[in-house]
Amino acid sequence: MVLEGNPEVGSPRTSDLQHTGNNGSCFLSSPGEGAQPGEEPIKYGELIVLGYNGCLASGDKGRRRSRLALSRRPHANGVKPDVMHHISTPLVSKALSNRGQHSISYTLSRSHSVIVEYTHDSDTDMFQIGRSTENMIDFVVTDTSPGGSAAEGPSAQSTISRYACRILCERRPPYTARIYAAGFDTSSNIFLGERAAKWRTPDGLMDGLTTNGVLVMHPAGGFSEDSAPGVWREISVCGNVYTLRDSRSAQQRGKLVENESNVLQDGSLIDLCGATLLWRTPAGLLRAPTLKQLEAQRQEANAARPQCPVGLSTLAFPSPARGRTAPDKQQPWVYVRCGHVHGYHGWGCRRERGPQERECPLCRLVGPYVPLWLGQEAGLCLDPGPPSHAFAPCGHVCSEKTARYWAQTPLPHGTHAFHAACPFCGAWLTGEHGCVRLIFQGPLD
Repeated sequence: MVLEGNPEVGSPRTSDLQHTGNNGSCFLSSPGEGAQPGEEPIKYGELIVLGYNGCLASGDKGRRRSRLALSRRPHANGVKPDVMHHISTPLVSKALSNRGQHSISYTLSRSHSVIVEYTHDSDTDMFQIGRSTENMIDFVVTDTSPGGSAAEGPSAQSTISRYACRILCERRPPYTARIYAAGFDTSSNIFLGERAAKWRTPDGLMDGLTTNGVLVMHPAGGFSEDSAPGVWREISVCGNVYTLRDSRSAQQRGKLVENESNVLQDGSLIDLCGATLLWRTPAGLLRAPTLKQLEAQRQEANAARPQCPVGLSTLAFPSPARGRTAPDKQQPWVYVRCGHVHGYHGWGCRRERGPQERECPLCRLVGPYVPLWLGQEAGLCLDPGPPSHAFAPCGHVCSEKTARYWAQTPLPHGTHAFHAACPFCGAWLTGEHGCVRLIFQGPLD
């Protein structure tokens, strides 16, 4: 066995390792270090899963939810690289027998593995994300289907890794958050098998990629009214940034992008091959509309008493408390090709083109005719603007700049494809622009 030690970093001490394990969802309710009784813990940021509009279909419960805040833990549990071992395979189990010792194992061949031991880092907090429901996973994420439903049941084949990724947040200002591919399992290890993409870096260290990869996209101009979609990159196990592989699970890595980092920014998107998460910083959330503001906008829109231009009935957006059930009699409906808003009616069907295809009685354009639903996940909104636009074809309503941003943002799908999707329900967007400006008819005098 060849031992390559770091002379600047000592061997992990028992006192260091006692806090290295994750503690379930302790950061949800426990005050952070230094917080006074009754004070809120320091928040690093929030993760929002696209496609659920504020709540999972089965309800947010514990570590399985549509939105989760990452806050400073009572005790640091971060880890950092310490010592690298070159070993023969029969010694692997012995080298990894200490569950208190975090490590990453790179299998190069049947007779050669490289194991990098990690030691406790008192300056960072670690949060792990994945499909596994085991205690070391802080945020349990399942595959999202268009319409905001999760793939469930024994027959559902998930493409999300059980230990998909980890985020390390600095415990001191500016509380920088960095993302890394793969998370530590129940034995505090990360295993990259013989078929996984892995390599030795120019400085003699090891790095690699997970099977389906962890992709990240940072928006250009931040997550604000002037935002534009950025470029999708892949994050390695050690947090380096690479261009995308030819396919999601190809063994050949992309090119190293030296001028980019794994630091999460407000509005960064994290794709786990089955679910996409949005990272919001505390400063960014202060600029986002609140649920109270969204409710005020709903009431203001209803107070204008918009009418169906044909049936002349008064329309009203339903309360969020009612949920997305069957539309009621006052529910506004829209022709998504032209944006004309009506009440529900049964005429104009074009059955030869599908049950949702209708001809607008005002402009004669034929296209989907769907009920309108207000977007209720405030963290997905770029600005607190009025609900003036709807995504096509799902009918979720938000501000113009929010609608145009998401309509221009390609989200990964499968191993090769990218599609723009509604952030509130995950439905693929259609039409020339992916969204439409709503045209309401005011009450007659």
